Amino acid sequence: MATRKFLISFPIFLFFYLLQEAFVTQMRLPAGGFNLFLIVALIWAAMSTPEIGALAGFGTGLLMDLSQSSPGPVGHWTLVMILVGFAVAFLGYGDDNVRANPMNFVVLVAGGVFVSQLLFLILGLMLGQEIGSVAQVIFVLIGTAFWSALVTPIILPIVSRIHAAVFGTSSRI
Repeated sequence: MATRKFLISFPIFLFFYLLQEAFVTQMRLPAGGFNLFLIVALIWAAMSTPEIGALAGFGTGLLMDLSQSSPGPVGHWTLVMILVGFAVAFLGYGDDNVRANPMNFVVLVAGGVFVSQLLFLILGLMLGQEIGSVAQVIFVLIGTAFWSALVTPIILPIVSRIHAAVFGTSSRI
């Protein structure tokens, strides 16, 4: 990604990070709620090349590690977001059928949220974190994926237009 595009992308991610930290974390939704910043990062990755998806995952993971609500050590979210950002971008980049249908983006992003939180959980267990009961963990994972599937269609047109403006492409969603 060119330096100019990276420098333009950073304030956009910082805005959504601050929106997540200031407002979304204050909402108490059942079944875990949603993470707006994670959804925006995965939409951005799904619209990009795998290299840009991994780079966006690195930046968003680093910001998520700096969050006060992050329970893991620094670098935990960064590793997870690099892997998931690359995977989502890889799945979305190669197939024009994914990019042509907004419903595919919703499924890809909701699945990415589920996988990223599951990977965060598994790596957290390997690092010695305590998680809680299995039923509670499954309930929160499914609930977060459900809320993400509801929020993604609302956020998708906004992020699509911002992504198109930054990368100079036409928005197809």
